[in-house]
Amino acid sequence: MRRTLKKYLPDPETIRRNPWLRPFAGSLLHPRLWHLNRHSAAGAVAAGLFCGLIPGPLQMIGAAICAFIFRVNLPLALFTTLYTNPFTIVPLYVIAYQIGRGLTADHGNFVAPPEFSATAFVGWTEAMQAWMLSAAMPLGVGLIVLATGLAIAGYLMTKAAWRIYLIRAWRRRRGSI
Repeated sequence: MRRTLKKYLPDPETIRRNPWLRPFAGSLLHPRLWHLNRHSAAGAVAAGLFCGLIPGPLQMIGAAICAFIFRVNLPLALFTTLYTNPFTIVPLYVIAYQIGRGLTADHGNFVAPPEFSATAFVGWTEAMQAWMLSAAMPLGVGLIVLATGLAIAGYLMTKAAWRIYLIRAWRRRRGSI
């Protein structure tokens, strides 16, 4: 499994040669950030799944920070954030919003955002802020709960998949002896 994953992940030498990343080479080249085993892979998947729900371009930065803090495989953590993309982000945020509504006891109906009005731009801006704040609490709670659930599930599934792979490989080797 390690060989399969290493085919798709960059090696530390590319970091060492990159002129933009050279100032960070000391911390980026820590061996545990590039080591790939059952524990570092599971932690990297969990970090990537958790940080994948961070809005915008901050997902990979969050995953990199988590990889540094928890000393898990950096490339795998960054790669795992890619499960959120323009096709999946809206359904994931709707699910998170529904989870948050259930947990915060916000049982009101969803209110559509206010119509844009160029003539009453200030009024529209205030109405839009009020609308966003009304959705912020359920969405924030839901995102944290969903991200935590995805991280735990990803961690456990990666550990289980790696273990199953090792058991099968061990049985194949044992059968060939």
